[in-house]
Amino acid sequence: MIIILKACRREIQDLPEEVRCDLADALARLDAGLVLSMPLSRPMPSIGRGVHELRLKDRSGTYRIVYALVQRGIVHVLQAFKKTTTATPAKSLDLAMKRLKEVQS
Repeated sequence: MIIILKACRREIQDLPEEVRCDLADALARLDAGLVLSMPLSRPMPSIGRGVHELRLKDRSGTYRIVYALVQRGIVHVLQAFKKTTTATPAKSLDLAMKRLKEVQS
């Protein structure tokens, strides 16, 4: 089951269509129980246990979608944003951590 947080739905709507299509494909694979790995997905232990980021690109830039495997078979999509620097901004990390705490409680 895929659960997209309400605030994250708005972020996803702002993504380019090509990126949204790639995201839909990746989420369908996660929903089917597949484990995604590099270069598409990488763990984000700095945010929390079971947190990963999808790494998507199109001609307009690079995008990240942060998701968490909180319970077996349930994927929570926490955040979506355009990446503009080589390092993930602290503001994005903090927001993902805050949203993770919301789904864990």
